[in-house]
Formats: sequence, structure tokens, C-alpha cells
Amino acid sequence: MLPTLRHKLEALAERREELERLLAEPDVAADAQRFRALSREFAQLEPLAATLAAEQQARQDLAGARALRDDPELGALADEEIEAAQARLETLDAELMALLVPRDARDDGGLYLEIRAGTGGDEAAIFAGDLFRMYGRYAERQGWRVEVESANAGEHGGFREVIARVEGAGAYARLKFESGTHRVQRVPETESQGRIHTSAATVAIIPVEDDGEPIELNPADLKIDTFRSSGAGGQHVNKTDSAIRITHLPSGVVVESQTERSQHANRDKAMKRLRAMLAEAEADRRAAATAAARKLQVGSGDRSQRIRTYNYPQGRITDHRVDGLTLYDLPNIVEGGLDALIDRLTQEQQADLLAQLADAGR
Repeated sequence: MLPTLRHKLEALAERREELERLLAEPDVAADAQRFRALSREFAQLEPLAATLAAEQQARQDLAGARALRDDPELGALADEEIEAAQARLETLDAELMALLVPRDARDDGGLYLEIRAGTGGDEAAIFAGDLFRMYGRYAERQGWRVEVESANAGEHGGFREVIARVEGAGAYARLKFESGTHRVQRVPETESQGRIHTSAATVAIIPVEDDGEPIELNPADLKIDTFRSSGAGGQHVNKTDSAIRITHLPSGVVVESQTERSQHANRDKAMKRLRAMLAEAEADRRAAATAAARKLQVGSGDRSQRIRTYNYPQGRITDHRVDGLTLYDLPNIVEGGLDALIDRLTQEQQADLLAQLADAGR
């Protein structure tokens, strides 16, 4: 490991010790928000501290084995222990490098999932519905909660647009690479001659705003409209203007909420999503300088980018951001078996960040 990277590790270990001292102080414990923030940072540094301790033990084991190398009775055993200790050190070195990769503070939180039908007419709406079902099944497997905030159904099934909030530990970390254009190749249900069509839908993954750092909004910048909710809900939705549409005039961002029975509740939901979208836009601007170097766009990223093709006749799914990432497991994937794809994308991002980290340390 490069000396500069080793120095960074030592600095993080010192920060972990500092956090341990701070968390024991009465004034910190009395400040709930600060205590929560420091506890979260401490927990994030715990794996690094444990790995450093394991590395120190492996170095001691290696030194002890080398000291026995010249012993006529224990020399052969010492050689085996040296080999094992060296292999262990190589593994720990790789783990420490991975722990140096900057962690996205939003990874532990929830997200807003936005799916919109693209080119392809009715089939695009049906495909958007299939994608929403796929993510819903995946969320169910993870034990996450999915709550639809607004939906515009397609004439022949699926959705022209559906927006949901997904809550659960690590939800954003697992789904943040899903933003972009998803393309499907299959014979549509509406096709009478059996021809394969290509349709598309766009997916946007927006992290839920951190409750500790709310974005301030100027009321003068907001245009708020009410309208009658549509869809399921009985007679109530036809009698009251409970749905809310908020337009952020400076940015042009528009959000709607119509799933709650009260106007106040819908307004609260819409404001939360608006803040999340503006926070994500600001994060995108800050990352613009380095985004060109990333193979994987995170967050909303470039939503026009074609990221994945679902080929039903061949049972094949291809992610175009990673060379060779083609799986012939389409039926399982669309039923929520996304782990193989997500794991590979996560590994690719980690490899890219490690390469950048090593280059910066030279």
C-alpha cells in the first residue's frame, strides 16, 4: 500500500478514537442531533478499526513465524505459518483499500422511485408497470416498505408514470445505479402479428433528503395548486380537492401528491419530495466535474442514458455500462432477483473508485 494511503488509514483510525471520546462526553449526549451524527460516523469507522486490528495481529503472527524459521524442529511449521500470514496480509490490504473508498452518506437511507413510460405507446406503459413490479418484488425480499405517492395508469395496463417512496436500510445503496433508460425487446400484448417491438421506460432514483439538513425553500418561489385526486379511493376522491401540485418556479421542478385523504398530508409529502429533488440536483451539479470519469451514473445521473436492455425472446438482460454484463436469467430478474446485477454494478463502481484513489495517492 502506498504511504499516502497508509497515512489516510491512520488518520481515520485516529478520528475513530476521537469519536469514541466525544460520544462519552455529557454535552454531546445531551444534543440528540449531534450524538446521532457522531454515532453514525463512529459506526462507519468500526469496520476499518477492526480490519486494522486484524492486520496488526497478522503482522505479529508473521514476525513470530519468521523468528522460528531457523529452529530445526519447527522450521517446516514456521514456513507454513509464514505463507498463511502473508496471504492473510494481502487479503487485509485489499479490504483496507476498499474501506478507504469514500462512502456515500446517503447509502443507508431511502429513496424516491420514479418510473415513466418512454417510446413505445401502450407497450411502454406496460413495461413501466413491469419495472415497478420488479422493484416492488425486490423491495419485498429486502424487507423494505414501498408507498406509492402518485400514479397515472396506462390505458392497457401499467403506468404512464408512477412515483413511490421506498424506505428501508440500505435501499439507496442497492438501487442507486438503476437511473436511466431501460429498453425492452419483446412481442407486446397489443401486437396481433407476433412482431418483436422495442419500447422504453425511464427510471429515476432520488435519495430521500437527510432530515438533519433540510433545504430551505422560499414560499415566493413556489406555485401550489390543488386538484381532485384520481384513481382508487371511493367517492371521497371525487368530492374534495385534496391532491397537491407544487411547482418550484426557479428550477421548473413539479411534484404532485394525491394518495392521502387530506390536503395537508399531500402537501407535506409533496414538499418532502421537492426538497429531495432539489438536493439531488445540487449534488449533481457538485459532481459534474467528475461525472464524465464515471462509468456508472449515480442518483438521477443522465436519465437519457440507455443503461439496460431486457430481451424476452432470448431470456437475456444486458447492462450496457459494464463490458460483458449479460445474464440469461431474465424471468428471475423481473420477479425481483436483482442481486446479481446490483452486486456486479457495485463491484464495478468500487473498482473505479479504488483506481482513482490509487492514482491520487501516487
